[in-house]
Amino acid sequence: MPTKLYSSVFPSIIFLSLVFLFLYSAFLPLYTNNHYSSPPTKRFLPSPSSSCHIFNGSWVLGPSEPKPFYDETCPFHRNAWNCLKNKRENMGTINSWKWVPKDCNLKRIDPWKFLGLMRNRNIGFVGDSLNENFLVSFLCILRVADVGAKKWKKKGAWRGAYFPKYNVTVAYHRAVLLARYQWMPKQSAASDQDGLKGIYQVDVDIPADEWISIADFYDVLVFNTGHWWGYDKFPKETPLVFYRHGKPISPPLGLSDGLQVVLENMVHYIQKEIPKNSLKFWRLQSPRHFYGGEWNQNGSCLFDRPLEEDQVSVDSFYLLFNCNVMFGLV
Repeated sequence: MPTKLYSSVFPSIIFLSLVFLFLYSAFLPLYTNNHYSSPPTKRFLPSPSSSCHIFNGSWVLGPSEPKPFYDETCPFHRNAWNCLKNKRENMGTINSWKWVPKDCNLKRIDPWKFLGLMRNRNIGFVGDSLNENFLVSFLCILRVADVGAKKWKKKGAWRGAYFPKYNVTVAYHRAVLLARYQWMPKQSAASDQDGLKGIYQVDVDIPADEWISIADFYDVLVFNTGHWWGYDKFPKETPLVFYRHGKPISPPLGLSDGLQVVLENMVHYIQKEIPKNSLKFWRLQSPRHFYGGEWNQNGSCLFDRPLEEDQVSVDSFYLLFNCNVMFGLV
């Protein structure tokens, strides 16, 4: 009797064990790929031994296929910046340019795969309109994989989206100088000969309110600043004045030195306050490309091809943005 019982029960045990192993392997990712798992660093970054350097390459004009992921109906567009809706000329040509790195096989982004890898994680962009422009395009691409994406403006975000199918949030926090700054009107009108209307107080050691409280929320953060550090934004009538510990820095700093001090303090804050397992990136500065004047002087962008190297005006600001600060964030 025991032998018969053993011979009838043993196959059942084997069968149930195999079923259990199958179910375990199938559903394990749903439990291990949660918000508290480590970021998928190795999945996004090339190995140190790789010869691939994605920044070393050139723009190549190729066929218009495959077509762009989205059109003018994407709900995350800003109407004034919706080049597709506003019928910007030569969009077909513009969308045919492709960045081709040297010694790299840079494939087209796969929004389904990307969101799958980022499941239960959050991505944040902090900085000026360069990051905002990238975010809008990024959201429209990702929406292809989750048409149920909803606008998201929490935790001080300027704009963003939540992708419920993957439980992923991608948002932008507007902080054009990264540091906190506020308008301080002129206290006395007794002497107006200098033309000073007031100052913008920049606290070099305090992050802007828009991103100071997001340290524990995002798993990936992309920072940038740049185009606001110019006298076209802050002329001598309304200059930037730099403060540390609530007091003016003496002797006063010019724009270039002020930028350097702000970046040093912001990098220190990021390294200290943002979790070490978060991915942190510094987005490089792009050259200006207005034609016929600056952005506020009837300038426009009529180009349908990338600037050549000899067309780029490389000044001290550009070198500072792109060479001196990015090393400390990743």
